[in-house]
Amino acid sequence: MIDLIVIYRVKIVKALRFRLKTNEEVEQKLISFCGATRFIWNKFLAMNLARLEARHKIMWYYEMCCWLTIWKTSTEYAFLQECHSAVLQQKLKDLDKAFRDGFDKNQPGKRLPTWRKKELHNSFRYPAGFKIDGKRLYLPKIGWVNFAKSQEIVGKAKNVTVSKEGKYWYTSIQTEFEVPVPQHQSNKSIAIDLGVASFASLSDGRQISAPRPLSANAKKLARFQRKLAKKKRGSANRKKAVLMVSKLHQKVANIRKDFLHKLSTEICKNHANIYVEDLKITNMSKSAAGTLQNPGRNVKAKSGLNRAILDQGWGEFRRQLIYKSTWRGGRVIQVPARYTSQTCSKCGYIDKANRVSQAQFVCKSCGFEKHADLNAALNILAGGQLASACGEFSTSYSMK
Repeated sequence: MIDLIVIYRVKIVKALRFRLKTNEEVEQKLISFCGATRFIWNKFLAMNLARLEARHKIMWYYEMCCWLTIWKTSTEYAFLQECHSAVLQQKLKDLDKAFRDGFDKNQPGKRLPTWRKKELHNSFRYPAGFKIDGKRLYLPKIGWVNFAKSQEIVGKAKNVTVSKEGKYWYTSIQTEFEVPVPQHQSNKSIAIDLGVASFASLSDGRQISAPRPLSANAKKLARFQRKLAKKKRGSANRKKAVLMVSKLHQKVANIRKDFLHKLSTEICKNHANIYVEDLKITNMSKSAAGTLQNPGRNVKAKSGLNRAILDQGWGEFRRQLIYKSTWRGGRVIQVPARYTSQTCSKCGYIDKANRVSQAQFVCKSCGFEKHADLNAALNILAGGQLASACGEFSTSYSMK
């Protein structure tokens, strides 16, 4: 006997990001909270690394919480009392998870946790205790803070993260709500071939170019970093130089995010089935430098390719396609990338010589000519539709 389970509603978890409107008093408290969370992360990280060096068992979350309680009653670490206890506990949970991921053999790219730096890591999270009233946000031990409410907050707020980027503070409010099972308004399918010369080649014949913000601002960024390297640590001029570098990095990130969000939204809105290559981006962007014993080859060329791949934001684009398509009732299916650039989309003949150049594809069997990336997109579309129909692989990502 087979039980039929029908799902009428699904749960969606969504994060909404807003810019905080702070003053000097609020900013000092935010900076203090960030400093306290960085301190306990680095302190417990050092203790655990020392234990590993001595081949002893490391501390996990509950043991770290016990030490934290003792420290807060001491004279040396009394400043930790100024920070909300739940915020500190959340940081210890993050460190606990980082160690567990580092020891997980099934975790791709696993490694031990790294140090938290003042210039890079300024964030903390409230799991509870916060309040939202219109355009105001109440943060325990900080108070009411106004924020620029650019969209309505739908659902139940589960947690709040506060972070700093450049000179501005932001809050990310994670909400949870249920909606009817979405049905996509379209039945169209499209395949996407990602590349360096052209960001995306679509099976409908379009080729999308990316803005490449890092390459466009590379010289300016190098100039700012040279100025920063000459400044004395702790000086006011060094703080100004750090701010200039961070502002430029934020500008680069914003340009990339804006492009990726607009393109992914347009594709997910108009297509129910999206086929993409199953690219191992981490492996593709690995350094080719090698070691002193076994130095790499063509290191400079590979470094430029890695920079171009990361500047395009392939991984972030795929992530956006997944959740946006899921919310609309569509699906994203990954297709093996093998031979997609060497196969003729018309007759199916496979030969490495078919790809005459980076941009030109000429089939040695039937003489079919097309742009190489557009030909690859057609192969991805055909391969994905065939495998889906035969049931060889299912949707890579689905509604949870």
